[in-house]
Amino acid sequence: MTLVKYEPFRELEAMTRRINDLFRTFEESFFAPLATTQTFTPRVDISEDEKNIYITAELPGMSKEDIEVTINEDGVLTIRGEKKREHKEEGENYIRVERVFGSFTRSFVLPENVKADEISGKFENGVLRLTLPKAEVEKPNEVKVEIK
Repeated sequence: MTLVKYEPFRELEAMTRRINDLFRTFEESFFAPLATTQTFTPRVDISEDEKNIYITAELPGMSKEDIEVTINEDGVLTIRGEKKREHKEEGENYIRVERVFGSFTRSFVLPENVKADEISGKFENGVLRLTLPKAEVEKPNEVKVEIK
């Protein structure tokens, strides 16, 4: 008897989310220059070492109050926020506008060895840094079988 809850479709759902993210990223990078309106999508770096996974997101022009980080019961970490447009002054005639504004959502499926309750974050100079501690990987018990 095992106490581990087996969920056969969890990996399939995670793979589906990754494929959807891949197509969304492709659409944004390919079609965004052709569109007349763009949405704000922060760029993210993900790295790891032996003890932690690190997520670093560029959020220029935003404050800590504009950002929300959540983790759901399926192990999906979501970064949400809104980059607000500054007040437009009367009489300004823009020649070119390249900065983009608006709401955004970025989601990442966390590996099972992340301690979700110990994740920490720091926001400084428009950069969000999340530290996701890894749990110790338990090695399976090994029993030597005597061969006769």
